[in-house]
Amino acid sequence: MPLLTVKNLSLGYDGCRVIENLNFSVNEGDYLSIVGENGSGKTTLMKTLLHLQKPISGEISVSDGLKPDEIGYLPQQTQVQKDFPASVREIVLSGCQSSMGLKPFYGKKEKALATKNMELMGISDFKNRCYRELSGGQQQRVLLARALCATKKLLLLDEPVAGLDPVVTQQMYETIKELNDSGITVIMISHDIGAALEYSTHILHIGKDVFFGTKAEYIKSDKGFPASGIELGTGLSQTEPAFREVKSYA
Repeated sequence: MPLLTVKNLSLGYDGCRVIENLNFSVNEGDYLSIVGENGSGKTTLMKTLLHLQKPISGEISVSDGLKPDEIGYLPQQTQVQKDFPASVREIVLSGCQSSMGLKPFYGKKEKALATKNMELMGISDFKNRCYRELSGGQQQRVLLARALCATKKLLLLDEPVAGLDPVVTQQMYETIKELNDSGITVIMISHDIGAALEYSTHILHIGKDVFFGTKAEYIKSDKGFPASGIELGTGLSQTEPAFREVKSYA
């Protein structure tokens, strides 16, 4: 049974429809990359999946085994968030709030989970540092540790490598793949077609036309690209024409 199913979903904002009759499903253990042109509705879809925005029509259903406190979310960072004056440990701990119910203070369980996820993300050494003093890559690892404190099953990521240098970007992709390999289902918005094709199991391409299927099916479709024209994992092509084609979908 799918972990999440979308049926005939129509979305929009400011009175403008951007997605019509969208259908797809995500099974446990999948790694779904959502790609498409700017303004095609990728972030709107993500917010709708999180019930932060209402759809115009259609239905989103989740399996009985998926609870709200088992979903983690890493949104795009704003400048205000980058300058947030809190310690790394405080921010990671805040990811536990959704599962605490009416408890007013963090207990041993929450503190142990935060410690575990800081170790997993390699940020334990600066757990007492102020978040705004960190590099962009370090901040993303902090936010990912926070999201992991909120999830046991499903992780939603909105452009998690935006603004990061190539080395840190590759490290972040590898980290997300390791989380997926450990059993966490991933849904990620990405502009990096090459990385999407290397790490994902499925692709959802939204725009004028919609494609949903495995990455192998995507490559063969008129939305995809010849495998020989893309250097997987870098988002860069092996030939200049293919590179221009990749960029046209960014």
